[in-house]
Amino acid sequence: MKFRRSSATEPEINLIPFIDVLLVVLIFLMLSTTYSKFTEMELNLPVANAAPQKERPREIVVSVSADGQFSVNHVVVSGRDVQSISNALAKATQNLNDPMVVVSADAQSTHQSVMMVMEAARRNQLNQLTFAAQAPAGASQ
Repeated sequence: MKFRRSSATEPEINLIPFIDVLLVVLIFLMLSTTYSKFTEMELNLPVANAAPQKERPREIVVSVSADGQFSVNHVVVSGRDVQSISNALAKATQNLNDPMVVVSADAQSTHQSVMMVMEAARRNQLNQLTFAAQAPAGASQ
């Protein structure tokens, strides 16, 4: 008879290889992940495929040419500064109730020219502002 106790060794889990594998997976995920930039804004600009607009009596059309010349309702503005545009807008809106300003700028006009029209509209408390667009070439109406 055997009266000797068997020495029972407790099983041991070695964590070092497990930690090594997890570290390799973590490094792989960090290197392969692409980070999106939240400071950038992606824009999809609209295309004007609308029906021709009807004549509206309360609209004031401000045109900006490529060389920076302004006209309000087909009347050429003498100056090329915000005050001249503001005066022309004030004259055009004298008898209108709740007018809408339509900015029709040439494709080659500067951004500053359009901003001057927007500033002149703000000075005259003209809050309804829209931009005219041309239908793309070959688009069916």
